[in-house]
Amino acid sequence: MPAHEIAMEMGGEVAAALADGKPVVALESTIITHGLPYPENLAMARGVEEVVRARGAVPATIALVKGVPIVGLEPAQIEALASDKAAGKASARDLAVMMVRGESAGTTVSSTMLLAERAGIRVFATGGIGGVHRGAETTFDVSADLIELGRTGVAVVCAGSKSILDIPKTLEVLETQRVPVIAFGTDEFPAFYTPHSGHAAGLRLDSPDQIARAMRLHQRLGVGTGMLIANPIPAAAALDAKAIETTIAQAVADADRQGIGGKALTPFLLARINELTKGGSLTANIALVRNNADLAARIAVALAATP
Repeated sequence: MPAHEIAMEMGGEVAAALADGKPVVALESTIITHGLPYPENLAMARGVEEVVRARGAVPATIALVKGVPIVGLEPAQIEALASDKAAGKASARDLAVMMVRGESAGTTVSSTMLLAERAGIRVFATGGIGGVHRGAETTFDVSADLIELGRTGVAVVCAGSKSILDIPKTLEVLETQRVPVIAFGTDEFPAFYTPHSGHAAGLRLDSPDQIARAMRLHQRLGVGTGMLIANPIPAAAALDAKAIETTIAQAVADADRQGIGGKALTPFLLARINELTKGGSLTANIALVRNNADLAARIAVALAATP
């Protein structure tokens, strides 16, 4: 659907890059509105865009601003969003209603994928995808990110699923959705704060060129799904696997005790984990987002050069 049919706006630089066939990387914005505190969120957003530019691609940070989906926020818009304490959180299901109500919101993985595809952007960098929450066999709490990956043709570069989730069940749902899970340079699916989850990714590629070629072939085959590129956090920034698992278990127990669920659950868990790790998880989070943006930009450049 053309962008004008859904009242979507594109930043001038992004629109020009897409028209000229230049590499573009989509970036989500819930990490700005709900993932990190101010002003760390603003510094992170600016820094991630710089990483993309350094690799020769154009960054397209996506968000909902006063009811209008914008692909490619201007610097002033990013700063306003980062400091907006009233900004909501928009999944793909929420966009239409929030547009009608004229709200501002950070876009999740699912809504960012949707808007990126509508704009013609094929590569998207995030921190970690949502997935199947622990205890989902009783709560049925499964992220819409997994469903969107099963229907939207965008490659998502992430550090695995957030380690607060049930990774084996998340991988099972991705398999059911026919989503290729490709580990970059490793055979193991990463676990966000650590490169190691103990679970095989199933597929492996070792260069951005290979991933770009696989994306082209995946599209030509008409599979109709996205692709998940699992990029391990750099070893120097990784947290101790046993320690972070203990911390996550405590944060999950705290959420259960306080009756926190739904949209509020992930922000609560990330904030609680940051508190328990005395800021260690925040540092790791920023490092892995930058690492994912770097790989996504390299893939986008290779994709633009792939016949």
